[in-house]
Amino acid sequence: MKLIKITSIALLAGFMIADTGCVRKLGEFGDTNLNPGIVAEPITAALFTNVLSATGGEIWSVTGGLYAQHYSETQYTEASRYARQQLDFSGYYSGVLFDCQNIINFNTANPEKAAAYGSNANQIATARILKAWWYLRVVDAWGNVPYSQALKYEGVIPYDDQQAIYTDLLKELKEAVAQFDGGPAFQGDILLGGDVTKWKKFANSLRVIMGLRIAKADATKGKAEVLDALANPAGVLTSYTEDVKLAYPGGSFLNPFYNYYNITQRRDFALSATLTEFMNPVTPVWAPNGNNDKRVFAYGSASSAGTYVKGFPYGLTRTDAVNWSNANVDWARVISNSLRTATMPMPLLTASQVWLARAQAAQMGWTAENATTAYANGIEQGWRQWGVYNAVDLAAYMLDPDIALAGGNQMAKIFRQRWIAAYPDGQEAWDIWREANGNGNNYLVLTPAPGAGLAIPRRFGISQTQFDLNPNTQAVAAAYTVSGEADSQYARIWWDKQ
Repeated sequence: MKLIKITSIALLAGFMIADTGCVRKLGEFGDTNLNPGIVAEPITAALFTNVLSATGGEIWSVTGGLYAQHYSETQYTEASRYARQQLDFSGYYSGVLFDCQNIINFNTANPEKAAAYGSNANQIATARILKAWWYLRVVDAWGNVPYSQALKYEGVIPYDDQQAIYTDLLKELKEAVAQFDGGPAFQGDILLGGDVTKWKKFANSLRVIMGLRIAKADATKGKAEVLDALANPAGVLTSYTEDVKLAYPGGSFLNPFYNYYNITQRRDFALSATLTEFMNPVTPVWAPNGNNDKRVFAYGSASSAGTYVKGFPYGLTRTDAVNWSNANVDWARVISNSLRTATMPMPLLTASQVWLARAQAAQMGWTAENATTAYANGIEQGWRQWGVYNAVDLAAYMLDPDIALAGGNQMAKIFRQRWIAAYPDGQEAWDIWREANGNGNNYLVLTPAPGAGLAIPRRFGISQTQFDLNPNTQAVAAAYTVSGEADSQYARIWWDKQ
């Protein structure tokens, strides 16, 4: 029995932004609507562009962002109050993952024909990296998922253990970096312009992030991956000028945030007060515990006075949310008005994130790097990334007791900065929260939505579609049982140890 095949590649982990135009109107990039399932000889460059064009929309992982409290719901508050989410991952398999595998298969079986779009080695290596990135989104959200047999569409597809998937993804990334050759770059690269060095840095940087992610579950493996990735001659991301970002040409292919707020005029999501209260200036009283993090003025639209960013209280009931919204019409939309343009690039992975991950690795004793230096680099690159860097302001920020590592609570401060730097990637922020809490530690405290017995979910439930079509789903659901409920959203996935 096959996984259900959905024609749309726009299925996002947690929320499908159906009207963004990100996947329905891709004319700017040529024939990206090609269906490889009915074409004898796929145009691999078109498949590549198609897969890349979906990455920006994936970054706005709304449900993950709600759980991480980067975002708040302004009227329909069910998700942020933890109504059970049974989300379907099949769109990934029939869309972006299928396309990645098709690139690999066609280059392997028809090297002469595929070579018209770049060297076979470069096409396969790039597709392996991109496929690993997409699979990581799926496995970190659901846990055990179909993997080893999933793209063969033969018989009843088994689910794979998440640890085994992680092991293979890490292998794929390492081997892909070594596979690149000096031949022509892969055509259709709207992400990194066919620059092999940038793809290698992307893969190495992703391995660093993944190595830290599994620290609670397999510290030995995690440390080895981090050290090996950092030692790779191609290096990792170190400057905001190297950030991996998807650029938007405008026209019919718009930045998702711009399309959501400026074109469709939707107002269902806001920047969360959990984030802004930590970042805002101390004055006015709106943020008495703020820390004057200038990035807040890029992360959200400013208040009518322009002196702070009015985050929306998190997890309110629908009635309370609507009442608060009506009384505070200048609440912060996601991304500042000046940055939220049709062509604003969407960051997939940044130097700020990598430096802060290196700070954590150093603080854990995994590397010989200086944790304080890596931490400072990570924050500075983040300020530069968002266009708010000023040496005087940054120096003052770094002396703040809530920020300076010299004041103690180093791991908590590093995790807090990693959480901030993940923005606007909601799922990554949720991943970091789960990493930070467990094994007796609670390094990143997020207060659940107000209400008796509410707790922040730790995985997505599996859609009913999978239960209907794949009998293997029942066993996986049973493995994620909490308090008698199978497939519980409160169950911990492999790397999220108690």
